[in-house]
Amino acid sequence: MSQDSLNQTWSIVQVGIDKILAKNLEEGLTSELYMKIYTAIYQFCTAAQPSTHVSPHSSARGAQLLGADLYDKLIEYLNQHLNKIRAEGEQYSEEALIKYYIRMWNRYTTGARYLNHIFEYLNRHWVRRERDEGRRTVYDVNTLCLVKWRSEVFDHTQARLTQAVLHMIENQRNGETIDIFTIRFVIASYVSLGLDEHDSRKVSLSVYKQYFEVPFITCTEEYYDKESATFISENSTVEYLKKAESRLKEEAERVHSYLHQSTDKLLMRTCETSLIGNHAKLLQDQFLNLLEADRQDDLKRMTELLAHIPDGLVPLRATFETYVRQQGLDAVVKLDSTVGDTLEPKAYVDTLLEVYRQYSHLVKYSFGSDADFVKTLDNACREFINRNQVTKNSLSKSPELLARYCDLFLKKSGKAAEDTDVEAKLTDIMTIFKFIDDKDVFNTYYSRMLSRRLVGGTSASEDAESSMISKLQEVCGTDYTLKLQSMFTDIRTSQDMQPEFREYLSQESPETSIDFSILVLSANHWPLSPPDTTFNVPDELVKPYQLFPKFYDTKHESRKLNWLWQHSKGELKVNYAKGVSRVGHTFQVSTYQMAILLPFNRADSYSYEQLHQITGLTRDVLVGSLTPLVKARVLTLEGGTLGGPGTKYTLNMDFKNKKVRINLNVPIRSEQRQETEATNKTIDEDRKMLMQSVIVRIMKARKVLKHVVLVQETIAQIKTRFTPKIPEIKKCIDFLIEKEYIERIEGDKYAYLA
Repeated sequence: MSQDSLNQTWSIVQVGIDKILAKNLEEGLTSELYMKIYTAIYQFCTAAQPSTHVSPHSSARGAQLLGADLYDKLIEYLNQHLNKIRAEGEQYSEEALIKYYIRMWNRYTTGARYLNHIFEYLNRHWVRRERDEGRRTVYDVNTLCLVKWRSEVFDHTQARLTQAVLHMIENQRNGETIDIFTIRFVIASYVSLGLDEHDSRKVSLSVYKQYFEVPFITCTEEYYDKESATFISENSTVEYLKKAESRLKEEAERVHSYLHQSTDKLLMRTCETSLIGNHAKLLQDQFLNLLEADRQDDLKRMTELLAHIPDGLVPLRATFETYVRQQGLDAVVKLDSTVGDTLEPKAYVDTLLEVYRQYSHLVKYSFGSDADFVKTLDNACREFINRNQVTKNSLSKSPELLARYCDLFLKKSGKAAEDTDVEAKLTDIMTIFKFIDDKDVFNTYYSRMLSRRLVGGTSASEDAESSMISKLQEVCGTDYTLKLQSMFTDIRTSQDMQPEFREYLSQESPETSIDFSILVLSANHWPLSPPDTTFNVPDELVKPYQLFPKFYDTKHESRKLNWLWQHSKGELKVNYAKGVSRVGHTFQVSTYQMAILLPFNRADSYSYEQLHQITGLTRDVLVGSLTPLVKARVLTLEGGTLGGPGTKYTLNMDFKNKKVRINLNVPIRSEQRQETEATNKTIDEDRKMLMQSVIVRIMKARKVLKHVVLVQETIAQIKTRFTPKIPEIKKCIDFLIEKEYIERIEGDKYAYLA
């Protein structure tokens, strides 16, 4: 196309460009002028004759030259226009430069969008064809405008512009009020100028990162390095924590207010290093002081800040674990020194719970329930619960006292009976239980006490008992609670059998008028030993005693019944004492005490020798049964000492007591000590059996194992019940070798013997 045609077309187009870029854009283009310009561009681009001018922005083929001359004219115009803007901007600096730059940028980019519309045909045909041919220096008109702004204005202004923006940000950090919208517009222009060479429609952050983010991060680091060093040297750690927290919030808000979101991580990491990482050791050293002063808000602030740096919380966790463990130990020492030899299970467990609750709340509030801090608290609690002043002579003391605490809570009229929230109390029990190392010790004591509650009918609530067993099962598995659950099965079976036996008894012995109830318990499930004394069954009980085995044999043949008289009890109606109300007294007694008292229906006094002959009890059991009766003054002594030969026991006709029901079935302290010793012995035997069975099971599966591996696997399988000692494992191995379950081969290896 001829030069005249190009000039003629450009003269029409330039009128619109001047109006869009150089004059008042608000006046806009009339529809007539818009169509005139659009038509001129269309006709120029669709003319049949190729241009004789070879544009640097086009390939050599004639068909593709159409539009190149017009494109070059536009570039020439943009260069001249932008050079004027750049020259005018030279007179401005700092905030004035920013405002001028924003005003020109907004005016120019708005105009660029208008230009893009009127050159739409050029974009859709010539520009697209050129880019399809691989000419990446050809852009649509809107992108071309941005490219020219970058080369003619931005590249010459960016250093002063960036410095002005950074200075405004520093002023804001120093407490001055700034116009954040101006910074936001500048940042937006940096982002818009990052163009993707391969796809002009995509925006790259290369310009923003190179010309703003890099110097901004450098200035930020220098600013906070200097400020933090000065502030921390002149103020307390607590004040510095507040300052650092405030600064981090400000920087996070800065990203939200006017920076690009991609800067967030780099900015926060830089600030965290300057404000926290560089002073981490000093902050960590103050952690213990805050703990001791119970400054929970400050502890929360410190841990939240130190959590931002790698391993920032590691020293805090170590300090916290040591501190909590010592607090627990001190609490137990204080309790032990207060109560002396009469340590109550409730006082002990409540002390442990108090320490746990205090620091559990701290972990939740100040440490945000951080998993590592929770684990640290658990480690500290496990240590002081299992190894403290009370357990120094016996590591099994904590599980024993916890089991006794359960007994207090779960039985009728227990000291914990006032607690109405049963589930909450059971949860407290399980809180301590999960820290107990020797869970087998707890199980042994708990099963013995449960058996007493079930046999004696002293459980406060069957639902509470069942809930407790369910919680134990959740923690330790079904095997742990199997015998406990079987106890309840035996009790229910026995209760279902009672009406049938009463019917049988009334038919076989109509003259028997006593209320006789029997529990049939499986020897494998109940921790009940046979009686250690002979016993003559009182005449009043002979009939039920003789008839029940016959009755039971009709239901279950070939089952052997052993009577556990030491666990039996009864009630005696008393109507002999003077001054007794019409209802009389009711004595709650053991079966042995019943055998002692029933003969007094026939005589008022008996000698020790006579009672011994009547009951058939051994001396220790007889004296133990007489002691509560004498102390309660049901019987009086004449001519000797308790249990002494020739001593006469006389029924006290002047017996008085305000209570209607009087419990005389009270175990004496020596019996409790014997029970504890027997329980501990049982625990030792059970542990040996468990270790032996585990070793055999491992060897049966593995056939051949090295000594070290066998010991490690044995510990791994048993540690949920207790932590076995290596010398004890070695003894069990030696025992199994002796019994020919396994054999030693090749020095440190063992083989299983089928």
